[in-house]
Amino acid sequence: MSKAPLLILALIFASGAAAKDASTPWSDARQMVVVTTPGWSVNHGTLRTYERTTAGWKEVGAAAPVTIGKAGAGWGLGLNPPRHDGPVKHEGDLRSPAGVFDIGEAFGYATKADTAMPYRALSATDYCVDVSGSPQYNRIVDAKVVGEQAVEGSTEPMRRDIHVNGDQRYRQGFVIEHNPQQRPQGGSCIFAHLWKSPVDATTGCTAMAPPLMHRLLGWLRPEAHPVFVLLPTPAYEKLQGAWHLPALGDAAR
Repeated sequence: MSKAPLLILALIFASGAAAKDASTPWSDARQMVVVTTPGWSVNHGTLRTYERTTAGWKEVGAAAPVTIGKAGAGWGLGLNPPRHDGPVKHEGDLRSPAGVFDIGEAFGYATKADTAMPYRALSATDYCVDVSGSPQYNRIVDAKVVGEQAVEGSTEPMRRDIHVNGDQRYRQGFVIEHNPQQRPQGGSCIFAHLWKSPVDATTGCTAMAPPLMHRLLGWLRPEAHPVFVLLPTPAYEKLQGAWHLPALGDAAR
C-alpha cells in the first residue's frame, strides 16, 4: 500500500477518535488531578494524578492525603453541567467545589517557581476578592493596579505571611477555576495550597503537604490542559464512565 492511503486511513481514525472523545469539555485533557472523599460532608480525601496515554488514563505517582473544606464538598461551577444531586457550593459555606475544573495559574511567595505553569509571584498588595457583586469578584488582583476600593472588604490577602501572622499556606499553590463566570454568591477564591497540618481542614480549598505540592507544580504542563476533579467516591463511581474519568482501583474505594 502506498503512503497516501495509509495517511488517509490515519486521518479518518484520528478524526473518528476525536469525535468520539468530544463528549466532555475536558476531552483534550492529558493530565488529571483527582481528589476523592468518602462522602459529601467529609473534610479529607485522597489525591491521585493521571496521564492520558494511547491506552487510556494511567496513574502516575503515589496517592497522597489532602484536606478540603471544613463542611465537605458541594457541586461547583466548572466544566461539567450544573448538578443538584448533592449539596451545592455557595459563598461562605465552607465546602470545596465538586466537579471538573480547569487548573489556572500557579502562585507563591517566591519570585519564581519550578513549574511550567503560568506563575504569579505574589506581592503584599495582591488580594483575591471574595466580595460577591464586586466587579473583581473571584479574581486575584493587585490593589496598586485596581485601587484600594476594589479590594475593600476582601478577606483573602494572598501574602498571608505578611498579613496573617506568618501564615505559609499560600507559599505555593495553584488556582482551581471554580465559578469563572463570577456568578454572585457562587463561591470564590478556590485554590490548591499547602496545609497548616494534616488535620486542619480549609474554608473551601484543597490543602496538602509541601512535597506533594512541589511534585504537582513540577508535573503540570499547560499544553496538556490539566484539569482538577473533586468528587465523593460514590459520585465518582457513578459518573466515571459517562465523564471519561480514570477508573479507581479497589484500593481507592
